[in-house]
Amino acid sequence: MKILNKKRFISLQTTLLILAISAVPNACFASQPNAIANHRFAVLAGTTITNTGNTVINGDVGLFPGTALTGQASLSLNGDTHLSDSVANVAKSDLTRSYDSDNTVMPITRIPTQLGGKTLTHGNYDSGSGTFGITGTLTLDAKGNPNAHFIFKTASTLITATGSNVKLINGANPNNVIWKVGSSATLETYSHFVGRIFALTSITVNTGANVRGQLLARNGAVTLDNNSITDGNH
Repeated sequence: MKILNKKRFISLQTTLLILAISAVPNACFASQPNAIANHRFAVLAGTTITNTGNTVINGDVGLFPGTALTGQASLSLNGDTHLSDSVANVAKSDLTRSYDSDNTVMPITRIPTQLGGKTLTHGNYDSGSGTFGITGTLTLDAKGNPNAHFIFKTASTLITATGSNVKLINGANPNNVIWKVGSSATLETYSHFVGRIFALTSITVNTGANVRGQLLARNGAVTLDNNSITDGNH
């Protein structure tokens, strides 16, 4: 177990819903930052992290208050591990505040559950049914704006289909893709997922799925199986 020294530890105060986008006309955004789990954390959970198979994680791994990280023998970690230590405690507290806060005044667009086959631009999206699913490819188009954000909120679940894909084009940044999930998220086998999942309960990443972003489970577990997970800074 390693503790980040003060020079390496970047403040966890930054933006969950980064909303000052001057390039977007006729939109008003809050600029007040929210506390979030630092981008260094590729995986952060409340109870357990369970790994099966040869999973590769580029970024830090944290647990609080839980301490059980199983399957470490076949886990390749390019980062630090924080199991119920002070760093994980701070990150978890900030994750809780981030999940509970919502300073955006960006207009909300209510869209259907199924995101596959769509091309979406900068926006704040809400599911009419309370769930989101991805079958096929979801394309996120920043239109050349590096500050473009894509915010997806569900009252319940996020489920991706086998072989599904989230594709970023025209300068879209994976750190600016936010998934706020009201219960749990499931990424099915061999799906390619992009973005930062803030799940109230748990996150399951099934066999062969890969993630560019963060898996942040506030109250529950993160379950992995032969995956590749890379935080947005790698």
